[in-house]
Order: sequence, then C-alpha cells, then structure tokens
Amino acid sequence: MRKIDRMACVTVLGIVVCFCVSCTPGVRLNTQGAQDFEVTGTYTVIFYGCNFYEDFETIAFLDKEGDQYIFEPYAPNFKYRIRKGVEAKEALSEATNFLHCNTAFQSSQLSKIIAPSGVIVGYEVMPLYYPFVYGSGDVLLRDYRIKDHKVVIWIKLAPWVENMLSGGSVKDDGK
Repeated sequence: MRKIDRMACVTVLGIVVCFCVSCTPGVRLNTQGAQDFEVTGTYTVIFYGCNFYEDFETIAFLDKEGDQYIFEPYAPNFKYRIRKGVEAKEALSEATNFLHCNTAFQSSQLSKIIAPSGVIVGYEVMPLYYPFVYGSGDVLLRDYRIKDHKVVIWIKLAPWVENMLSGGSVKDDGK
C-alpha cells in the first residue's frame, strides 16, 4: 500500500510540474507614451470591450503587421473584435472612436508596446475617464507578455473600480 501511495504522489507531482511549466508566463513587455505621428505602416486593430453600455473594460490595440509577433487577448472571443490590414491613420482614428462607449470618457492615451529588444511591436489606445467619476482616469490594469511569438494581452478592471461597482466591501456579519 505504501508503494502505491508514493507512486500516486509522484504522478500527481509530475502532473503539477508539467502544468506549471506549460502555464509559465512569458517575458513582460513595457509601454511608453507615444505620439500619433510615430504610428506608421499597416496594423491589425483589436477592439477589446464596448460590449454593453458603460463598459469600462474597453481598449484598442494596434498590432503591427509583418513583424514576428501576433497580439492575442487573454479573453474569450466575444470580448473583442479584430480588423486586419488597416493603415496607420485610419487605425488610430477607428481605435479612438471605439473608446467612446462610456459617458465618462474624457480622452484617449496612445502608448507604444516595446519588446525586450527595444522594437515597437504595437500600440495601445487607452481611454481616460473623468477622474471625479471613478477616482482615477485610468481604470484598467494591462499586462503584455511575449510567449511563443505571441503578445498575450491581459486586461482587468482596477480593484477599486470593481469594488465600487459591486457596492463596496461591506461585511455582512448577520447583525
């Protein structure tokens, strides 16, 4: 019986190690502010969010076509839409217009997404909301990681916004 227990533990440990290695995040990418004139070429535009009125998780990405990286949101397919082969000026215009689905929208912010080698792999076009509405103009947490020539995009609402939307963190202790 003892030998069977050890074999079961070793098997489970092996499965856990394989699972952890396969889910290891890739290399993290940085962002840096950019100007419209820097965006040149052709892009695949990813329109993330704006699935309902006042959707806070709304942002757009410009994936530079012809490079070695493909942008892939870490989200179900219904959370985003893709349009390929869009020229830079049109891509920026469409991305900025897309962000207007929230009444607290104030402006957009353009940032370049930079690979570890220093190469610009694309851009994010992020909404900035009126700070007095949500406590900050920037309500999205974003993370970019390269794994297997894919830029995996992770997007989440900031915790204080989630807390505010869910009615706060009032503890119900039954009293």
